[in-house]
Amino acid sequence: MVWRTVAFGDVLRHRKGIVTIDDAIKYKLCRVQLHRRGVVLRQHMLGAEIHTKKQQVCSAGDFLVAEMDAKVGGYGFVPPELDGAIVSSHYFLFEVDTKKLYPPYLEVVSQAEILQQQIVAKGSTNYASVRPSNVLSWHIPLPDVETQKQIAHNFQATQEKLAEVREKIVSQETLLAKLKQATLQEAIQGKLTADWRAANPDVEPASQLLERVIEKRITEYELALSKAKNLSQKKPKKPRGLLPCKEYSIPDWSDIPATWEPTVIDMVGLVCIGGTPDRNRSEYWNGSIPWVSSGEVANCLIGDTKEKITDLGFQNASVTMHPPGTILVAMIGQGKTRGQSAILKIDACTNQNSASIVIDHGLIVPEFLWLVFLARYEESREAAKGGNQPALNGQIIGAIPFRLPPLAEQAVIVERVEALMTTCRALEAEIERARSHAAQLLQVILKEAFAPVS
Repeated sequence: MVWRTVAFGDVLRHRKGIVTIDDAIKYKLCRVQLHRRGVVLRQHMLGAEIHTKKQQVCSAGDFLVAEMDAKVGGYGFVPPELDGAIVSSHYFLFEVDTKKLYPPYLEVVSQAEILQQQIVAKGSTNYASVRPSNVLSWHIPLPDVETQKQIAHNFQATQEKLAEVREKIVSQETLLAKLKQATLQEAIQGKLTADWRAANPDVEPASQLLERVIEKRITEYELALSKAKNLSQKKPKKPRGLLPCKEYSIPDWSDIPATWEPTVIDMVGLVCIGGTPDRNRSEYWNGSIPWVSSGEVANCLIGDTKEKITDLGFQNASVTMHPPGTILVAMIGQGKTRGQSAILKIDACTNQNSASIVIDHGLIVPEFLWLVFLARYEESREAAKGGNQPALNGQIIGAIPFRLPPLAEQAVIVERVEALMTTCRALEAEIERARSHAAQLLQVILKEAFAPVS
């Protein structure tokens, strides 16, 4: 059976339900979500707070189209709970002739992108807006009302099943995130390698390892001091962790293994802050020197950078090249950025919004120290200071306490965590395949629903 095709103007009527806003009344304001995700409440607002006093009143079941956002799926039906809500003149309201068109069927049509394809066809990607006449000229396939109801019913049943699938996917993602965090916590607390310690009772304790680390760092500092003196260069600044007057607040961990030692970042590595070459000087950019922005510090391995600077840019920013194994920590940033960490797999320099923890003495496994930052991400964020834009700094990061395992145990911890994370990545891939399958299934259902059209 071939269905007839009708224009919206045959089944919809444009109306303007204009109302004058009363300052004393509290109104419901609604909006259309993009990508055909429906009409939702924007906010409640007292009339006195609404500057434009002429608004349109929605009725439950109205088809609402956003003038500017229709091109990105800004249309949908007004739900019952938003009956009486108001919208500005930048929205268009359409009543449905329910004798000809079953409203839930139109929802199915919109999800099948039948409308969206016609909006795109009206112009280029710069197409700015639609008018009511444009909307009324859109065409849809229209079977008889009973067939419309059957299509809508089948689609709704599929949606309900897919909602259950999506709920399970979200639950699996939540459990997986908890598993990963628990793995990291057990790793840095020594719980992941309790059996290894039992089998290796004679390993060098971390207290002795820490003494060797500090001794080597002092020796390296004295060599740098001597070199600077011989070359008449500026005296290098003594690292904070080697200053005897520096006091750190180290928790009294009761669960720390006997062979582990509490310490702080400053004691085991050099905390450095980077810089950014002048953005207005083209000769400083598009070179060959990897330069890491704070946005790239996203709990990942860094094997390349989005931007690279020239030798001149390197000198302008007064930055230092850091070796592979350097841990980076984002100090500022919106959203989740602040407190995120990464580890360099290449030689690179960084900008001023990231701290670099350089471990070049070979007595600490860099990947273990990175696990510390991954495990304590939330704690790092909370340590930030400042009002409107809280930030970390080198001193805060250097004073972060952690439990230091023996050197051999650090390597075992890294190996075991990687094995567990490999399993987690496989589970993530399975979850993503399930999500993709659900999306594909919906498209198959939509295609089958409108098969008679072709």
